[in-house]
Amino acid sequence: MWKKKSVMPFLLGIAFAALFFTICAPSGEKSANDGATSPQMRIASAEAQNDSGSMQDDIENSRENAITRAVARVSPAVVSVNVTQVQQVYRTNPFMNDPFFRHFYPYDKVMREVHGLGSGFLFSEQGHILTNQHVIDNADKIVVTLPGGEKFDAEIIGEDYKTDIAVIKISGRDFPFVTFGNSDDVIIGEWSIAVGNPFGLFDLSAKPTVTVGVISAVGQDFSKDESDRFYQDMIQTDAAINSGNSGGPLVNSYGQVIGINTIIYSVSSDIGANIGLGFAIPINRVKTVLADLLKFGSIQRNIWTQIQFEDVTPMIAFYLRMNSTQGTIVTNVERGSAWAEAGLETEDVIIEINGKTIKSTSDIERLKKEITPQKGDTILLKVFRNRQVYRAEVTY
Repeated sequence: MWKKKSVMPFLLGIAFAALFFTICAPSGEKSANDGATSPQMRIASAEAQNDSGSMQDDIENSRENAITRAVARVSPAVVSVNVTQVQQVYRTNPFMNDPFFRHFYPYDKVMREVHGLGSGFLFSEQGHILTNQHVIDNADKIVVTLPGGEKFDAEIIGEDYKTDIAVIKISGRDFPFVTFGNSDDVIIGEWSIAVGNPFGLFDLSAKPTVTVGVISAVGQDFSKDESDRFYQDMIQTDAAINSGNSGGPLVNSYGQVIGINTIIYSVSSDIGANIGLGFAIPINRVKTVLADLLKFGSIQRNIWTQIQFEDVTPMIAFYLRMNSTQGTIVTNVERGSAWAEAGLETEDVIIEINGKTIKSTSDIERLKKEITPQKGDTILLKVFRNRQVYRAEVTY
C-alpha cells in the first residue's frame, strides 16, 4: 500500500508536466514571433502619431494668419454708436370727429423718440471716436458701447455735413485705439476687412462683426450738388457692409485703418443689405480735416470764400490764347485776402493746386473739402497768365 501511494503522485506529476508543455509550447512560439514584430509596430504607431501631430500643428498655424491678427489688433477699439433723436411729428387728432373742429385742428403735434445706430472706432486713448456725421446727425443723446458691453454717454466734439465725418468723445483714459494707415497706398485686389455693428448685432454680443473682402476700386466719386454731402475718391470694397456698419473702420491686412465705411448700394433701400458694393471715406482725407474738427468743432473753409472761380469755356480759352479749356478762371479776388496778397488777379487761370491738376471748378470744389489750412499754412499754385505759367504761394 505504501508503494502504491508513493507511485501514483509521481505519475500524476509527470502527466501534469506533459500537459503543461503541450499547452504552453505553441504559445511560447507565438510569443517569440510577437517579440520579433512588436518594435516595428511601435515605430509605425509613433510615426502615425507624429504625422497626426504635425497635421494638427499645420492646421493651427494656418488658422492664425494676417487677417486674424489684423482683426485682433483693431477689434478692441471698435464701438457701437446708439443715437436717440427727439422728433416732432403730426398725427390725425382722434377726438376731432366733428367736421367743423377737424377743419381747424386736423392734427396733433406729438414728440417721439427715434433711435438709430451705427459704428465708430477709438483713435486716441483719451476716448476720441471717429464715425460718420450722418450717424450722429441731430442727436439728442449718444451712447457708445465698447467690446465687453461697457456703455458711455458721448459728446459731439466736431462734425462736418459735407464730408460726412464726425468726432465724438467718451470720458476716461487708457482706451484701446486704432492705428491709421495710408489710404493712398492701397492696392486693388488686396485684402480689406470691415468691422462694425451691422443691424445692431453688437448690442446682442457686445462684440463687433467682421467681414472680409478685397479692395475693388479706388477714386470713386459721388459728388452731388453744393447743398448735399460730398463723397470723392472713395475706396470701393466687396467686404460685406450693411446697415449699421456706417462709421466703422475699413482695415488692411496690417490692422491699420484705411477708411471709414460710409455708403452701400443695396437692392433694398429699406433693409440696406449688402450686394458687394461698399464704399469708404479714405483715411487720408479724414486726416486733413481732423485737426479742424478737434480744434474748432467744424471745418474752417473761410479762405475759399475770398475768391471765386468759373470754368474755362472755349471762348475764354480763345481770348486768353490757351491751348485747352482745362483749368478754372478767377472771376473775383477779395481785397486784402490771402489770395490777393499772393498776387492773384481776375482772369488768372489756376491749373494746379498743391500738385493736383485742376481741370474744372468741380476739382476746386473737391479741394475745398480737402484743403483746410490753419494760420501760417501755405497753398501752392500754378497759374496761367499772359501765355506763361507762374507759381504762387497763398499763405493763410
